Amino acid sequence: MNIIVRLFGAIALQISAFTAMSSMAMSDNKPLPIYTQEAPAVSQRKTTQRICSLDPIEDLLPPPQTKASNSLLSYLAEQGFTQNQEGSWVCYANDPKKEGRYFTLFKVKQVDGRLIASSFLDEGSLIQGQENRSLNFFMMLIERHMNTTQENRQGIRRYLEAFVSLVKQGKIKPTRRGFLFDQPNRGLVLYHTLSSGNLKGTGITLNISLPKN
Repeated sequence: MNIIVRLFGAIALQISAFTAMSSMAMSDNKPLPIYTQEAPAVSQRKTTQRICSLDPIEDLLPPPQTKASNSLLSYLAEQGFTQNQEGSWVCYANDPKKEGRYFTLFKVKQVDGRLIASSFLDEGSLIQGQENRSLNFFMMLIERHMNTTQENRQGIRRYLEAFVSLVKQGKIKPTRRGFLFDQPNRGLVLYHTLSSGNLKGTGITLNISLPKN
């Protein structure tokens, strides 16, 4: 497998899947619950080290609307993710700027044979702990849903670490173009703006093909 490890040596590709990513990651035809819900006060909060639980909010969230049904991604429930009505698996985090409010931090959904996974930035900035959790989130999906070896995954992680770091430093600007990080599987990563529904800002999104049966 030919892993492209030089970030700016990678071919920037215009991807048709971006439209599908936008409709899913931004709104699923409905606005994401970001900065819109007031959460009730709680006396105690659970301590957890799951990927989703940067700041545990299990007791703050409303009960699930429907029973989780996506067997492909149902393992994410063990990491603190919940499935919404549109079928996306989402991770919520407390708003660091206002106590008692929360927003969508991570989101992933299967779209036409691909997985579209996003880490949303708070007004263009990563909140505390989000950088490493985002990498762990992306690598968990890559390990489970891409045909890679341990050596390949190490190269991919180094690439994504560099990409996220450059986003954090402001050296990569939002664009609709994707960077190819895995040639055989056509794995793409992009940093883009969000302009649908109530969600405004930017996101780092992984777009990977699922293996064909």
